[in-house]
Amino acid sequence: MNKTILFSPVGGTDPISLTNCRDGALLHICRVYKPDKVYLYMSYEILKNQEADDRYRFCLDKLCELQERTMEYKVYERPELKNVQDFDFFYKDFKKIISELTVSMDDTDTLLLNISSGTPAMKSGLLVLTTLGEFRCKSIQVITPEKGMNEHLHKNYDVETLWELNEDNRDDFENRCREVNCPTLSILIKEEIIKKHIQAYNYSAAAEVAKTIPSAITERYMELLTMAEARNLLDFSMAEKISEKLKINCFPVKSGNEKKYFEYALNLDLKLKRKEYADFIRGLTPIIVDIFELIIKTNLRININEYCSYSRNVRKWDKNKLLGTEVLTAITNDFSRFDYKNVYSTHLVNIINYFSNDEDLKKLVKDLRSVEENIRNLAAHEIISVTENLIIEKTGFTPKKIMDKIKKTFVYGGINVKKEYWNSYDDMNKIIIDKIQNSD
Repeated sequence: MNKTILFSPVGGTDPISLTNCRDGALLHICRVYKPDKVYLYMSYEILKNQEADDRYRFCLDKLCELQERTMEYKVYERPELKNVQDFDFFYKDFKKIISELTVSMDDTDTLLLNISSGTPAMKSGLLVLTTLGEFRCKSIQVITPEKGMNEHLHKNYDVETLWELNEDNRDDFENRCREVNCPTLSILIKEEIIKKHIQAYNYSAAAEVAKTIPSAITERYMELLTMAEARNLLDFSMAEKISEKLKINCFPVKSGNEKKYFEYALNLDLKLKRKEYADFIRGLTPIIVDIFELIIKTNLRININEYCSYSRNVRKWDKNKLLGTEVLTAITNDFSRFDYKNVYSTHLVNIINYFSNDEDLKKLVKDLRSVEENIRNLAAHEIISVTENLIIEKTGFTPKKIMDKIKKTFVYGGINVKKEYWNSYDDMNKIIIDKIQNSD
């Protein structure tokens, strides 16, 4: 309907200030915004003024005559309202009134709230409603001509003379209206929740909360949340696309497989930080197998794929390729029976132990294999509560110590991972949170 609707308490300097002969806030907002409907809220004292000389409707009618237009009025009379400092009363009463009048509004209508007229409790009540995001509206503040505090004088009020003397009736009047852009409390709370989710590395939850905020507000950081969520899901294609678009470098390890291993290890580290111990333990096997294989290739110059074949995209040891090789001797060194099936970490540990002279490396892979053997299968195949204490009990290592061992394997695998790279997610989080906190 494209209607402009004003809700306004009526205050002591309305409609025209007896001190300076200029518009009070109510009249000035009507002069500038030309509302189609005006809802006036009048307490006991204001109603006495209205009954004495009809000053409020008189000035609004004169303004419509001057602007050659019409306005509809509705007055909410509160003759019993003598205690005009009761914030709770105004908050509840204003909320009820505005809820009722917005029922008939559509998306093309504009609601204005006058936060300059009325008592401090009235102004505060409207500001709280705005801040809470209860209604889609514009809060209008009117600056006094003196740029200072208004004086409220009511004696010897001659509304007709004041109208004739009103300097704001000139064509070149100063527009003293200001739209107060208060970030609503609900949005502030939601953005705090988003930041908490980010700090907990829960990007999916952060994105879901962000979707409940108007896109005009989230546009500065929504893509970053999408990027973080994609990265956490190991969707590198999506994450890199957004990273390149926004010119944000979030991937310290760049090359193909090295990046894949590193990002997977980072993902494991996040599970540890979120205390998702069962998922952390279950996620060890893929990285252990891949890194052990990389260690064998980098340190021992043995390519495991040369001794394997594929069946339906599943890699298995190939008997014909292994027969007569030292690799087979290494694998079967402590196996009474070898069935030439899938490549497991225990096979790779045997190869490292057989060919390597590095005792630190041998101990490292042995420790990780024991972790996998002692608790990984338990977590993967049984319904149990995996706690930090259980991990220590079953493996002899804390979860952090296990993660440190994973990180150490990257050195043996020839992947150049600087110490600060492991803080990559925290660096990314800081970028996102800075965008949330800064509106420019």
